[in-house]
Amino acid sequence: LYDDSSWEETFRQIGLDNRNAQGKMAPIYHLPLTKKMYETLSGNKKLISKIVMEPEEYAGQMYPLNLHTKWNRNNYGPIWIPAKGATITLTEDNLPIYERCIVAYEGNKLEIKPDGIYINGEKTDQYTFKMDYYWMMGDNRHNSADSRYWGFVPEDHVVGKPIVVWLSLDKDRGWFDGKIRWNRLFKWVD
Repeated sequence: LYDDSSWEETFRQIGLDNRNAQGKMAPIYHLPLTKKMYETLSGNKKLISKIVMEPEEYAGQMYPLNLHTKWNRNNYGPIWIPAKGATITLTEDNLPIYERCIVAYEGNKLEIKPDGIYINGEKTDQYTFKMDYYWMMGDNRHNSADSRYWGFVPEDHVVGKPIVVWLSLDKDRGWFDGKIRWNRLFKWVD
């Protein structure tokens, strides 16, 4: 962590870029360094080698950006994932979470007025989702830009075709009672 903008140039020199999901350079870094990179950084007097953070310090980078929670990358939520046909009651607390789905992905006009919430010019306190949504998590939790930073992924943004069934679980069974469907593992998808 540096006390002025020179840190950005120093990081560029050793090939590091720590832009967050919004494209901004974060002021706090967890750096996987080679020995040479470490030596380059350790010679800089502006570097603070250790800093203690409170968990909520990451909250300003988490989705939704305008929600005042103490959510962070380790303790996020609870959050409900929208499903096609599901109806929710809109409140001041949950509107920041679902506003992007309602406006950007489903094409509605949303207004907040002193007397309530308006969708497409009609006052309402409920919304029924038109699409399924997904919550994406990276496989390297502390170094992943995922739904904790950019929110829900609508079904029409999911592209591609499955090739192989890697793991298949039966949600209604226990781990020692047939949860893993062994006959489906590593099968090609037609």
